[in-house]
Amino acid sequence: MEINLSRLMNDFENIIGFTSTPGNGCTRFSYSKEDRRVREYLFARMVELGMDIKVDAIGNIRATYGKELNRPSIMIGSHHDTVKNGGKYDGLTGVLAALEIIRVLKEEKEELQQPIELVSFAEEEGSNFGITMLGSKVFAGKYNLEELKAIKNSEGKSVYETAKDFGLEIDQAERDILQRGEIDAMIELHIEQGQILESQQKSIGIVQAIAGMRTYKVTIEGDSNHAGTTPMDLRSDPLAGAAEIISQVRKMAKYDALPSTVATVGKIECRPNIPNVIPQKVEFYVDIRDVEAKGVKIVSGKLAQKVEEVSDEFSLKSTIELVGKSSTVELSSRLIEKIEETAIEKGFDHLKLNSGAVHDTAMLSGLTDIGMIFIPSKGGKSHCPEEYTSEKDIKEGCDLLLNVVRKLACKKTEKQKI
Repeated sequence: MEINLSRLMNDFENIIGFTSTPGNGCTRFSYSKEDRRVREYLFARMVELGMDIKVDAIGNIRATYGKELNRPSIMIGSHHDTVKNGGKYDGLTGVLAALEIIRVLKEEKEELQQPIELVSFAEEEGSNFGITMLGSKVFAGKYNLEELKAIKNSEGKSVYETAKDFGLEIDQAERDILQRGEIDAMIELHIEQGQILESQQKSIGIVQAIAGMRTYKVTIEGDSNHAGTTPMDLRSDPLAGAAEIISQVRKMAKYDALPSTVATVGKIECRPNIPNVIPQKVEFYVDIRDVEAKGVKIVSGKLAQKVEEVSDEFSLKSTIELVGKSSTVELSSRLIEKIEETAIEKGFDHLKLNSGAVHDTAMLSGLTDIGMIFIPSKGGKSHCPEEYTSEKDIKEGCDLLLNVVRKLACKKTEKQKI
């Protein structure tokens, strides 16, 4: 059984036009007018399929095919929001794959034994509030209503207010929390956003684990002064100290930790940030990830030690604040085996791998069985206009997911047994 690629790509072409930055990638933040246009497009297609459509309190779309069966569903999907000037395929591929799979099963008159539920999570990218996977976290009960009132964007507007303005029943957030046993499995098809599949010349990645992470905010304070009149031995320069620390972060991950450990400094703020002034304060963020908790722990310890050493050497004040963390998530062996079995049957070149990026599916760990399928990203590029996945790879990923869902949700026929 195969998907209709031309129909799927037509969906892509319609939706990628919903962007606030035409000609410069896709910019489609949750709760924006672009988000609303995508929802209207998806809802129209879902109505055509006779699906039962629900939008929960935070804006997650849950649309069920076969709800009358009144049994735990097989959930498939991803998210349709983007970062600023992002790509066409991140998140959206999984949502449109789910839509197309339901179309095919309906056309083929497959008899379901379990409902199939399409999901598109809100605010996965964190573009509004700086918290990634907000929709799936609320769905999994990780934030309460008071916390949603306290989380604000750069303009001081809260999640609660934003959701209200978008027409959502945010006061009912607790009512919509996923309950154990409500869904039988969640499987997300996603672009890899890395180079492993491409470098290994594989079309399918079967995800075994999703890396745990810690994000630290390091603040270094010194003594702001004139760049020309302050002797080097009388300086308390926080940027020079920060540079010493940042230069060691790569080495901590590469040489002191594990082969799977990665660490990144991706954001730096310097005040007053004037060319001829010694700075007063520097803040930077360190992102540490590994599928093994030991790797994250090693780099975290090394970082704290280095900050203390440099602060003493440069006569600086410093603080380290843990601003985000998540544990390693192992995916369901049942689903890994089912995906691999189906990939072998279809003759798809595949490999098992881990995900360094965190995805919505990980938030459902402990509430249901979870699985993920990766398809290649050209050059490993993502979150940019150059993000690209070939139609061939999209089709193989969708065909694989289609046949996995068919095995899980549809009644066995002689055709399936052969």
